[in-house]
Amino acid sequence: MSEISLDINYKPTLPNRMDTPIGCIGSGFIMADCHLVAYRNVGFNPIAIASRTPANAKAVAERHSIPTVYDTWKELLDDTNVEVVDIAVPPDNQIEVVREAVRKSHIKGILAQKPLGKDFAEAKEVVRLCKEAGIPLGVNQNMRYDQSIRACKDILDKGYLGEPVLATIDMRAIPHWMPWQERLGWVTLRIMSIHHMDSFRFLFGDPVRIFASVRKDPRTLAKFDHEDGICLYILEYENGLRAASCDDVWTGPAREGAEGDIYIRWRVEGTDGMARGTIGWPAYPSRTPSTMDFTTRQQPGYWLQPRWDEVWFPDAFAGPMAQLLFALENGSEPEIGGEDNLKTMALVEAAYRSVAEHRAVELQEILSS
Repeated sequence: MSEISLDINYKPTLPNRMDTPIGCIGSGFIMADCHLVAYRNVGFNPIAIASRTPANAKAVAERHSIPTVYDTWKELLDDTNVEVVDIAVPPDNQIEVVREAVRKSHIKGILAQKPLGKDFAEAKEVVRLCKEAGIPLGVNQNMRYDQSIRACKDILDKGYLGEPVLATIDMRAIPHWMPWQERLGWVTLRIMSIHHMDSFRFLFGDPVRIFASVRKDPRTLAKFDHEDGICLYILEYENGLRAASCDDVWTGPAREGAEGDIYIRWRVEGTDGMARGTIGWPAYPSRTPSTMDFTTRQQPGYWLQPRWDEVWFPDAFAGPMAQLLFALENGSEPEIGGEDNLKTMALVEAAYRSVAEHRAVELQEILSS
């Protein structure tokens, strides 16, 4: 029996050309503390930035040595030196930026945030705009680049686990909600659960249907009303695989005086092996790498424990830009392209419909609408 290799493929593939000029729209936490930190660490080339608050954009530019600051994002889009636009604005503002960007002949690629719009219909319009303009669209669905998720995909592809039987994610964490979520009236499904649903799709492909149940989060409800909150859902696959997640953003009164018990854990059970992992993100800004352990019938009697130093926030944020730049130089579709991400958006939409109608909703029901 051959020994199992711990040489795990968990890093993104970088493009050959690292100096593609990138224009950044937005200067909030995701751009300032994630995108730009990751880009500088790997050697990407952000050359310009703009946001709704020029003073913030200027401060972020100084912090990350970005040479040009524009007062408005429209001015940035007029900069003919910019070849790729990195958009980090609220989801209901994103389509306006895309509409303008696709009109510029010098723009060769667009990286948009997840969720790709405020709903599935808007996401379809974003994809249509880019497709008709011939501009590759990548989506910053960055949990696919969490190191443990990519490591799990690698051992699945190598056959160490056999056929997947059951997959679970157990999230007990308190995200930092953004102010714009109050006006949109939703919390978890399009912000956190979308990562988990997309990771299940990345690992196992598209499910047939989803059944979801939610209740409002008491802590968030004290600030604003919302459709979702604590979310539980099951994905059913044609081959019998079941994938389920508990996205508990309440976690008990951990902010109200009780002790906390904060973590994200995942597990994949297959016919030939099993993998279990942790996601280090809840400990941010502490650098806490995600982990993966796995066991396999191909090397019985052991839990194998590959480890790495990289972390989801911010290191994994290099991945979505890398896959877009790689696609541009190879004339291929981005790994997380707009067409692919529509299926993740449709799965989230199906979850909302499942909640509203108390039934399992097939993915195709949304995709064909």
